[in-house]
Amino acid sequence: MNAIEIRDLSKSFRSMYAVDHLNMTVPVGSIYGFIGENGSGKSTTMKLLCGHLVPDEGTISLFGKDYTDAGVRVRVGALIENAGCFPNSSVYQNLRMQTINLGLENPDEEIERVLKIVRMEDSANIKFKSCSLGMKQRIGIAMALLGEPALLILDEPINGLDTDGMRIMREILVDITKNYGCTVLISSHILGELEKIATHYGVIRQGRMIMEISAEEMDARAQVFVSLKTKDMSGAKAVLAEKYADVRIDGDYIRVYDVENTAEIVDVLMKNDHVVSELKKNKIGLEEYYIELMSQKEDA
Repeated sequence: MNAIEIRDLSKSFRSMYAVDHLNMTVPVGSIYGFIGENGSGKSTTMKLLCGHLVPDEGTISLFGKDYTDAGVRVRVGALIENAGCFPNSSVYQNLRMQTINLGLENPDEEIERVLKIVRMEDSANIKFKSCSLGMKQRIGIAMALLGEPALLILDEPINGLDTDGMRIMREILVDITKNYGCTVLISSHILGELEKIATHYGVIRQGRMIMEISAEEMDARAQVFVSLKTKDMSGAKAVLAEKYADVRIDGDYIRVYDVENTAEIVDVLMKNDHVVSELKKNKIGLEEYYIELMSQKEDA
């Protein structure tokens, strides 16, 4: 069973498709990174999943049931855009109001539980307006976690956070999936951060899914390259291009793709009077993979 199954989902505004016959599968227990440019349909898809919008056509299943089923709706928590808290109320008061909205039993215990998950046990009495952006995002996640949902939907929760804020958010999301059995659907433009936690990815463009792939599959597909520096970059590139099929200058480095033997590269350059001052082996990351994928689609 999958946490989310979307088939041929469409939503239009003024005859323009925001989501265009989208297909999407999110496995149970995954952290699913939902990637796409601004206006690609990510937020609209998430709002459809949450029931904030009504689709024109297509189906949405959550844990094997129609997404409108009351029993499955209570298993979904979401943070779309912002937490929607009262600025002059404390963290605790905002959470307490949400427990009333949800009709939860033992509200104090539930509030204590979610504050512990988001590392804010000591911040319950702080007014929401006095919280940092990172704290506000964590409060939003705490509100979404009330009632122990099995699926958490997060729209851009790490954008705008500083380095420490992003680190804490990563730890929280991994903790939610590993220790609390929650599936996470998360969108973000910060692909380097997403790459550190996601187990699966979905790439959307102009309302259509163009690729779904697991992190393991992406890592297996990712090109290996050797990056190096020499004094004469253009001359060294020309020498390497005679022997290797894919050689590029990228910023301050020459990149030689799909090559395992670094010693051979050094030897080729030394024989042609080019001294290597720096050399390392890498794989392309999620951001580069995404940029290349977008470029291929534009050229097609």
